Amino acid sequence: MTLMMQVYVFILAGFVGFLVIGKVPPLLHTPLMSATNAISGISLVGAIVAAGGQHGKVSTILGFIAVVAAATNVVAGFLITDRMLGMFKHPPKKTEGGAK
Repeated sequence: MTLMMQVYVFILAGFVGFLVIGKVPPLLHTPLMSATNAISGISLVGAIVAAGGQHGKVSTILGFIAVVAAATNVVAGFLITDRMLGMFKHPPKKTEGGAK
């Protein structure tokens, strides 16, 4: 594939992904985040394999950058999911007359 074709596919994939995610109703955002966290975990494993593959210095450096980016994405995704789920928790009810 030529570079121009690769750029075209990349831009088209980004555009389609944006349109698909934009149409998701708010009720489904938490399950969707969980699914993307799982996909990011798979990306992390692939990045570790690329970083440790001993295919050269450039491959190791790019693999390390991929590991950092994928790990950041996984951790941030879980933090955001936890925060979103926390919005659905009800505050504890206060008892009248004090606790015994």
